[in-house]
Amino acid sequence: MAHTDPIADMLTRIRNSLKARENSVKIPSSKQKVEIARIMKEEGYIKDYKVIDRENDQHLLIVELRYGSNKERILNGLKRISKPGLKVYTGRHDIPVLLGGMGTVVVSTSKGIMTGREAKKIGVGGEVVCYIW
Repeated sequence: MAHTDPIADMLTRIRNSLKARENSVKIPSSKQKVEIARIMKEEGYIKDYKVIDRENDQHLLIVELRYGSNKERILNGLKRISKPGLKVYTGRHDIPVLLGGMGTVVVSTSKGIMTGREAKKIGVGGEVVCYIW
């Protein structure tokens, strides 16, 4: 099934799995989705992720969700910012800060997908993919 916005589909699957208190979620894989999962792991929002090669050249991204000691959510929100119908770009000086630095801004730059903090540090702007908090 073709999706017009696979990144929004990924974020929605994770959001729905968190509400259902599931341990993991399966997502059709792409390089961009794997990079977003890598950032989520580095920032401590998820336990782990792995890509499984399946038959028919289909790859599956499995994201292991992370919860607190009483099964409370660590990852409270995901929001898609730049959409296929409306791309949102930012310059290196205008990269947004989410929740006073408590959240993470994911930016797609010419140097790859990275957090807003990393993009500011190396001095590049780009497309604002999503917010994670």
